[in-house]
Amino acid sequence: MDAEITVDDLTADLAPAVARLCAEALDLPEDAAEAAVVVDTLWARAAVARPVVALGAYREGELVGALIGSMSAAEPGLGHVDLVAVAPVHRRRGVGRALIRAAERRLGDRGATEVLLAGNPPYYAWPGIDVRYTPAVCAALALGYRQDRTAWNMTADLSYDGSPALRSTEAAEQRLAGQGVTVRRAEPADVPALTEFARSTFGGSWDAELTESVGRPGAGCHLAERDGAVLGFAAYGSSRPSWFGPMGTAPAAEGSGIGGVLLRRCLRDQHDAGLPSAQIGWVGPVPFYSGSAGAHIERVFFLYRRTLDR
Repeated sequence: MDAEITVDDLTADLAPAVARLCAEALDLPEDAAEAAVVVDTLWARAAVARPVVALGAYREGELVGALIGSMSAAEPGLGHVDLVAVAPVHRRRGVGRALIRAAERRLGDRGATEVLLAGNPPYYAWPGIDVRYTPAVCAALALGYRQDRTAWNMTADLSYDGSPALRSTEAAEQRLAGQGVTVRRAEPADVPALTEFARSTFGGSWDAELTESVGRPGAGCHLAERDGAVLGFAAYGSSRPSWFGPMGTAPAAEGSGIGGVLLRRCLRDQHDAGLPSAQIGWVGPVPFYSGSAGAHIERVFFLYRRTLDR
């Protein structure tokens, strides 16, 4: 008989151990490679802006699983499970179930009436459960979660100089300059204007993601402006270095080519940082990214939710 699983709150000093566990437990190489960044984003960085729950599962004193969850900062009553990792040799032995049930109780104590197995912007590592993480999909269904949405990422190939994602933007920038549009890298002093533009034009959490992208190592942002007014932005690295987004263009400037220029400027930065590819996360306009950067749909995610028992 398996030894009993115990679940307890994790303390911040255990973050390196959790990162090592995640590097072992995340089966997809692109996730395992960024395990430490993911843990830091979902735990330490997110805790500045929202309540975070960090739980460890132990068997005979050994850390065999970890969960990070949080409350939505935008929608009262919504809790999120942001990360679940179980050591491969301890899978299918009740560890994930114990962690999720404990997280539901902790989040319920903080006012959650529903729990989502879905990303909680602006600090998220995935939109939901990658369909290739089959044990996680099975666990969600077994625990009574229902799938209510599907999301996908697109991948931009940065591995060779001739990639469509790395096409020069020089001619397009010269054309825009002739129309009075300046394209440049965003600086910290630009954050107030950028966040106001994002809030007033798009709403959501993009203003916070922009704040996390400008002036931070492994992240960046480019903007377009005319007469000091922001016309568009594109950012990367807000939550993970290999991820691109968000980006947005003022409705009046759509079709001008600004979006493609900003996108490829960011992708060039990511290429120069040594990344072989970029993930365009939680994609909306598939044709735009396909045409502007040769990106293709690759990662598909199921998003789940469950109403908590009262």
